[in-house]
Amino acid sequence: MKARATSSGSPETWQTELATAVRDPEVLLGMLDLPATLIPAARRAAELFPLRAPLAFVRRMQRGDAADPLLLQVLPLGAELAPHPDFSTDPVGDAAATKAPGLIQKYESRVLFVMTGACAIHCRYCFRRNYPYSESNLGSSRWENAVSAVANDPSVSEVILSGGDPLTLPDEKLARLIQQLEAIPHLKRLRIHSRLPVVLPSRVTTELVETLRASRLTPVMVIHSNHAREFDSETRAAISLLRHATHSLLNQSVLLKGINNSVTALVDLSEALFDLEVTPYYLHRLDRVAGSAHFEVSNDEAHRLYHELQSRLPGYLVPRLVRETAGRPYKTPDFAFIEPPPL
Repeated sequence: MKARATSSGSPETWQTELATAVRDPEVLLGMLDLPATLIPAARRAAELFPLRAPLAFVRRMQRGDAADPLLLQVLPLGAELAPHPDFSTDPVGDAAATKAPGLIQKYESRVLFVMTGACAIHCRYCFRRNYPYSESNLGSSRWENAVSAVANDPSVSEVILSGGDPLTLPDEKLARLIQQLEAIPHLKRLRIHSRLPVVLPSRVTTELVETLRASRLTPVMVIHSNHAREFDSETRAAISLLRHATHSLLNQSVLLKGINNSVTALVDLSEALFDLEVTPYYLHRLDRVAGSAHFEVSNDEAHRLYHELQSRLPGYLVPRLVRETAGRPYKTPDFAFIEPPPL
């Protein structure tokens, strides 16, 4: 992708865009012409989990709309401060599934590398918003240990790169890791979970695309979008590049109150993904992380929406409605327990 030109005329790299993300609630609200009365609560919530939003994502938000579905994904709110007994700091059981620092295994045949704690965007519903990255990610001293653990376990056929966001790492470092993984004979697939192709599309560089395209491992890219308005021309161009570099391009979403809890929003998202040749993969129920209770959609509403989605879309455009439960050996299909509405 072409670099964006700055006001000085010099090219702006994705690293520059990453570094200049909006971090101050007052700045974000000012850019969107929103009232200053929102600032005090936003500052208090940001003390627990900082604001971070790339300008490329902020530009897609509607000015003057405090209920904009893109804004609500990143704006700290006072509701995050309310305690809820059923919400915890580790709702999906990452700690119990950690085999070594930076190495998580919950499911048979695949392991997850927590590559970094860095993200381009801080989604307020993030299930790892309280994750102890400083002691649990794959720093340089732990990288080799994680690779060795995979090499010594022939039951593992797939490595998942996660974080944080693995694409916040430079191309050179990712290429070096992929080369080491390619040397493990029993590995078949490399899966990358990233929000950056959507929120910071300039991150999809020629170097990244070539590394994935040339890999012996079958590359699978899982992007994360929750609303059709997250796709602009730059995002569509980035996803087009990835489509030609990966074997499968999938999307996972989270069902979020006030953001996409309408059948119109969900249909529009699936249709937009299909136009980009991205498969709607998962529609996650909210992981009950502390600070996110205001996003939760009730069971009855979730099931009603899912039935309507099934009736409005062909089966290949309906994502799987799932929830992740700590200790379960697979994600639980929520729809398995849904009674169909009477005819």
